[in-house]
Amino acid sequence: MAKRSEKSAKTAGQAAYRKLKQDLRQGTLGPLYVFHGEEAYLRDHYLEQMKAKLIPGGMESFNYHRLPGKTLTAQRLGETVDALPMMSQRTLLVVTDYDLFKAPEGERKAVTQILEDLPDYCCLVFVYDTLEYKRDARMKKLAGVIQEKGQEVPFLRQGTGDLVDWIGRRFRALGHDIDTADAQYLIFLCGDLMHGLIGEIEKIGAYAQGRRVTREDIDAVAIPVIEAVVFQMTDALSRGQMDKAFAVLNDLLRLQQAPIMILAVLGKHFRQLYTARVALETGKGSRWLMDLWGMRSAYPADKLLEGARRHDLAWCKGAMRRCAETDLAMKSVAGAEGKDLLVSLVTQLAAGGRLC
Repeated sequence: MAKRSEKSAKTAGQAAYRKLKQDLRQGTLGPLYVFHGEEAYLRDHYLEQMKAKLIPGGMESFNYHRLPGKTLTAQRLGETVDALPMMSQRTLLVVTDYDLFKAPEGERKAVTQILEDLPDYCCLVFVYDTLEYKRDARMKKLAGVIQEKGQEVPFLRQGTGDLVDWIGRRFRALGHDIDTADAQYLIFLCGDLMHGLIGEIEKIGAYAQGRRVTREDIDAVAIPVIEAVVFQMTDALSRGQMDKAFAVLNDLLRLQQAPIMILAVLGKHFRQLYTARVALETGKGSRWLMDLWGMRSAYPADKLLEGARRHDLAWCKGAMRRCAETDLAMKSVAGAEGKDLLVSLVTQLAAGGRLC
């Protein structure tokens, strides 16, 4: 039932996203939108497109309004909604991080009334940036108004295929090309959010000398996310490359990454390595691992299978157990000792012997 509900919500979200793009193309933007989701780059992109579509150049100070949700009152919202457009057909009002369903009852009722009576000339967008958006069906009137008058548009992490295509377009705009495997490596290294990738693409594009971006170009200037760095360390451990593993660990500690955070990612990796070993022993491949762990690229799945071939199931299980034991110990001691526990764990894993 939960999976069916999740699938239904995803389908509805995709339909709302397509409808927004259609409205922009046809110039039929509605009166009310709720923008939410992790992909801030896409969200900001479409907000700018809405602004360009609705507000004539040079008239932004009269017809484009932004209100922070933290200090918003129903009265202030109503006054801004009622402000008539100047030398324009419509106004655009963007409200950031105002939790519609958690407002005090009196304010919520007043806001609901405003939404019911939105004038045709106003396009109102509630943006959830640092707050998570959850519609509360128990508040039937407000939920009904949003459903009737507005569109809830989720900006979700993009699938690997779409992201690879987007990375290729961004590099071509900078005068470079990149092949699919290296684009997937960039996603693995820097994460799968466009907002984080765009800066890395610009740095790599400025650094690369050849037409085609290489793996060496990426490694030279891209800043990896902690998950990718820990993956490099654990990959070195599985290869028996103790010096490299400790060099990566020392870099993480020098950059003041919390030992408990490093351990959390380390533990996740060895749980994944264990399932990769299970996959090898049961005849499953990288697609099974990707589905199991929600991976968006085959790159980490293939690397896990490669690492799992070097160890038997007992060693993988032992590594997983040692990570769990260290996690329990680390949560029971002061921060300075947490670093020692982490170093001790990596030393045991690097030794390559039996861990059970």
